[in-house]
Amino acid sequence: MTNVLRWTAYELAFESERTREHPFWDVDLTVELTAPSGRAFTIDGFWDGGQTWRARLRLDEIGEWRWRTVASDADDAGLHDQSGALTCVPYEGPNAVYRHGPVQVAGDGHTLAHADGTSFLWLGDTVWNGLIRANDADWDDYLCTRRAQGFSVIQFFSTHWRGLATDPEGQAAYTEDGRFTVNPRFYQRLDPKVAAIADHGLLASAIVVLSLYDEEPGWAWPAAQLIRFARWLRARWGAYHIAWSFGGDGDFSGERAERWKPIGAAVYSNPPEALVTMHPFGWSWVGDEFRDQPWVTFFVYQSGHSAEEPKVRWLPEGPHVSDWLQRPARPIINVEPNYEDHPSYGSGVRFTAAEVRRASYWSLLITPPAGVTYGHFSLWAWASEREPVGEAIRRQAEYTLEPWWSVLATPGAESMTILRRYFESGDWWTLRPALDLLSEQPGAHDARRFIAAARTLAGDWTAAYLPVGGTIHLQPGAATDCSARWFDPRNGHWLAAERVTATAERLSFTAPSDGDWVLDLRR
Repeated sequence: MTNVLRWTAYELAFESERTREHPFWDVDLTVELTAPSGRAFTIDGFWDGGQTWRARLRLDEIGEWRWRTVASDADDAGLHDQSGALTCVPYEGPNAVYRHGPVQVAGDGHTLAHADGTSFLWLGDTVWNGLIRANDADWDDYLCTRRAQGFSVIQFFSTHWRGLATDPEGQAAYTEDGRFTVNPRFYQRLDPKVAAIADHGLLASAIVVLSLYDEEPGWAWPAAQLIRFARWLRARWGAYHIAWSFGGDGDFSGERAERWKPIGAAVYSNPPEALVTMHPFGWSWVGDEFRDQPWVTFFVYQSGHSAEEPKVRWLPEGPHVSDWLQRPARPIINVEPNYEDHPSYGSGVRFTAAEVRRASYWSLLITPPAGVTYGHFSLWAWASEREPVGEAIRRQAEYTLEPWWSVLATPGAESMTILRRYFESGDWWTLRPALDLLSEQPGAHDARRFIAAARTLAGDWTAAYLPVGGTIHLQPGAATDCSARWFDPRNGHWLAAERVTATAERLSFTAPSDGDWVLDLRR
């Protein structure tokens, strides 16, 4: 009997007895699984070109498993009523994804954790085109670098799009000549790179279909086609430890949300998927629309790429700031804040590491800290040499992209390594927003001076982020019996923090410079 390591992917392959005109549509293949405990559930198989179908499993119980196939064409003995057994054995290596198990919503409803309860901090990187454009060797170098820098999530596109019509081999993700069908050759090239993300101890995060414009798949495809494609992709990659953003970059508010509710339920409900969300366009929030949808297990937003005052203010003051108090609770993650070196919409001013840090610390302190994502203007497009943006991004055609490998060790990326180090210095998963500790909010008059503050549930750790230094005024009891230090998010250094004012009305500290600082109070 074959041994399979717990929480790793294992593949079954089947050959149909006949050739079909539309194999993507003509046959359904499922695999019935029975765990050692007797728990039973069914997963989809998927067509992989020609007469080949596959099923990818991820076993979660130690012991003997039984499996059996069911094909909609019961006369096809190559697909129907195949059966066998597998033995799931413990994984004992160093990879955190395989050692601790799949990432899911933690018990508190606000953060993420592995299957065994180990907390998981989402520290993402947007490399949207990288999965499609990279070769295997470059992809491995990239993943090694990001793992060493402390990143934990890799965000990417799952299909070609308006700025990337084919992969480097000229293959498109799907064809729509006559009847829609997926292109297995396109995905066979991607499979090892998706698997490699988990093999490097990272979580994959895939946008299933782009939905910014009405002509993109999220809106243009009929519901039945969207369901079939998304189920096919889930069957193909679901065993590789993945978070799904079903619709990407779209307007999913109000009535436009209604299209997605039955479609998402059809794709992700049976069996339930641990991590599924909708990725709305910038400065929008869809918590109200999808809170009643059990298949949506966490919420994301993008605070976007604008330096205009109202857009900057939206991040620390938008609807997500209070939404975390609603029930049922969902983790909330800013998966697309301003990218480093990205030109601001309107002014064209390029964002620096300072804006990256500001968005990141704000995001982790204004809601319970499930995570945040980093991005770089040149990295996400994955250019192998300098190239113009062109018409792929309609507001950025005149800009030039730098080679992906030249922007891995930027000040913004290094700031994320330091950010992780800071949050992991305590029980970060118990931090909760605590703006009531401030006796004065300078952000009321200037969004760029907004101070975000959070305190652990036990009250033994308070973190307050000052984007441009200055003086922070706290309620008088905010630092009772606490040590006070300044943390420098640019280099990770610590300095003692001296009280400059201590009265019955307030307690004040002044930052060492006019750069950004974290005031750290601990008992």
